[in-house]
Amino acid sequence: MSSPSSSTPPLESSGITRRIMALIYDGFLLLGVTFGYGVFVWVLRRLSGTDMLSAPSDISQIVTLLGLYGCCSLFYVWSWRKSGQTLGMKSWRIQLRNRDGSVPSLQTCLLRCLVAPPLNLGIFGLLWCLLDRQGDSLPDRLTGTRSLLVPKPVKRAASSGNPS
Repeated sequence: MSSPSSSTPPLESSGITRRIMALIYDGFLLLGVTFGYGVFVWVLRRLSGTDMLSAPSDISQIVTLLGLYGCCSLFYVWSWRKSGQTLGMKSWRIQLRNRDGSVPSLQTCLLRCLVAPPLNLGIFGLLWCLLDRQGDSLPDRLTGTRSLLVPKPVKRAASSGNPS
């Protein structure tokens, strides 16, 4: 039995432009996640009887931000574990895979959610793609993953019958 990689050519790295565009697309989705989380926090504050005009405590702010970070990370982990792609990645034909071609494990996805935001916000993590021989970002290198360009789907030929 032959391995899948022997019958198909290896996929190339997705490149920095596609990655940035996918991040922008996903950013719009995360605005919705953030809004939903904000409504959830607002409802919790109302139910707890907290005065809505008073500023929350420092601990409350930290817990709220960690919760938001967790919700955004859940979006990425769920998408990467399901198909290796978020909606933005699907739009730009990018797929996250382990170096062996498998879907990343839960631990790998969580690690990526921890290392990617601080590196990519400093843009250095993404600019690493331009320096890396394989075109991988710094989060790719640190987590043992690759962001690969998925080939365009083959269009099926029109049916051979003549329309009448």
